[in-house]
Amino acid sequence: MTALFSNYKRADIEFVQAQGNNLIDSQGKRYLDFSTGIGVTNLGFHPQVQAALEKQVNAIWHTPNLYQNSLQEAVAQKLIGDYDYLAFFCNSGAEANEAAIKIARKASGKQEIIAFKNSFHGRTFGSMSATGQDKIKEGFGDAVPHFHYAEFNNLASVKKLVSDQTAAVMLELVQGESGVLPADEDFITDLAALCHKAGIFLIVDEVQTGMGRTGKLYAFEHYGIVPDIVTLAKGLANGLPAGAMLGKSALAPAFSYGSHGSTFGGNKLAMAASSAVLDMMTSSGFLDQAWENGNYLQDQLKKALADNPKVTQIRGLGYMIGIETTADLGQLVKAARDRGLIVLTAGTNVIRLLPPLTLSKAEIDQGVTILADIFTEQG
Repeated sequence: MTALFSNYKRADIEFVQAQGNNLIDSQGKRYLDFSTGIGVTNLGFHPQVQAALEKQVNAIWHTPNLYQNSLQEAVAQKLIGDYDYLAFFCNSGAEANEAAIKIARKASGKQEIIAFKNSFHGRTFGSMSATGQDKIKEGFGDAVPHFHYAEFNNLASVKKLVSDQTAAVMLELVQGESGVLPADEDFITDLAALCHKAGIFLIVDEVQTGMGRTGKLYAFEHYGIVPDIVTLAKGLANGLPAGAMLGKSALAPAFSYGSHGSTFGGNKLAMAASSAVLDMMTSSGFLDQAWENGNYLQDQLKKALADNPKVTQIRGLGYMIGIETTADLGQLVKAARDRGLIVLTAGTNVIRLLPPLTLSKAEIDQGVTILADIFTEQG
């Protein structure tokens, strides 16, 4: 008899230990993790992050945002780099998106936001309202008004929704939850130009695509644009609850004293982990290696699954990969788990892979072999 709500469908295993890119369950079985806790432990369970956490927890693990926080300043500087951004820290992707919605509306003095069908931005009321999936909203009453939904990769559908009351356009550069669908480069270039010309803020939700997931620190760097607002979470603190909203410095008056806040946002432990994560990700050659290995994984999957009649497409960007299939997703996930590989699903027909950026070639080959075997059994 459980004391928990049943809003999660939990597999009948519990992970109790981790080593590198492997999880160990309560029975001592080892699993190669191609899910990273839904795109969170992007560096695996790395000793450099662990050491940073141990050092911080032995000093102090929380102070309120009523006082200076040098860790927040350090992490903000590492996130911003040479971009003209300021940072606001929170605890999750949904909270980061809420902050983005609030600052866009306040800075523009307008309320309408254009999002995209099949998008996913979170489960709080604002982020849920931005999400272009009805199933996420069912049963919760009226959503936050003034959100409109265009067709992904279709600029004409965006133009039809633009009005003199449009505050922002909000999108993911790879729609993750709906099936790992990357944005077309021309679409993003033209969309950024449209927003710039019309004075509309461009919000890019990098909650899943950010922090090296696509082989660059931010996925927008693949597209040659600089959004007005960027949201982050998941891999930011490699498993500690952390989110961030980055906004161009011109937006500063909209988030003046008392305009927004978070009790736990920028928590000392989360910032210590984030700082260690960013030190690794911005070290020489790290992201180049992640990009190379992510492409290697995609290439190996395409070779291994090329002749499988149940695989219709393999797509993605860097280490964010979707295998579209006509096979039963539940059976595939269980078969992979039985063989010691943890994978995810997306949409109604996609196996989603979000492996650690620290995978070795040997671990990639191990995962591809398991996936080839389970798809062969389904074929």
